[in-house]
Amino acid sequence: MIRVREAARRGHFDHGWLEAFHTFSFGDYVDADAMGFSNLRVLNEDFVQPGRGFPEHGHRDMEILTWVLEGALEHRDSMGNGAVLRPGETQRMTAGTGVRHSEFNASRSEPLHLLQIWILPRARGLAPGYEQKAFPEAERRGRLRLLASPDGREGSVTLFADASVRGALLDAGARLDHDLPPGRRAWLQIARGELTLNGTRLLAGDGAAVEGERGLALHAASPSELLLFELP
Repeated sequence: MIRVREAARRGHFDHGWLEAFHTFSFGDYVDADAMGFSNLRVLNEDFVQPGRGFPEHGHRDMEILTWVLEGALEHRDSMGNGAVLRPGETQRMTAGTGVRHSEFNASRSEPLHLLQIWILPRARGLAPGYEQKAFPEAERRGRLRLLASPDGREGSVTLFADASVRGALLDAGARLDHDLPPGRRAWLQIARGELTLNGTRLLAGDGAAVEGERGLALHAASPSELLLFELP
């Protein structure tokens, strides 16, 4: 079964410096039918104006992944980390017992476009942690490159949750098949482009909950970028 969460149905807030779209309930946006999927709790698409961002704030007991689509994100946190995240790089922050951080558009002239993802951890009270790795376009073009996993295999970041995250870039006309492990569910998020999933049409910003399917058949109608979450 495939259930589509259309981009137009997401929560939408325009704060001037920030335009945000919430796939699931988040902050002031509450949709009783969209409280997350499995242990995937938050999936936000943010557009941040040059030189603006999120001042220092706190998180706890959450695995937070950030994926930049365009621009550069400047990150600083209470663990002493300071870094700039660019397209093709994954950042994992384990909030655990508590961490504070700030996130700003690193450019004074170019906009920032990113996805921020929250996944429920395998346990509460984990030690805070940080990891960042690059995944070049060549590793993601035409294939589902593993970006995050519980065991850090294949050079992915280590996610302290029962979830694996893959990313792919597909040229127009490209086809890609992926088998789901028995008993696993999936969430497919279309970051850019247009494609079909097992014959179901999906556009940029759309997400799809996948349950009871043995595999995924992807066919790109235009150049596309996607993230695939394998979940319990």
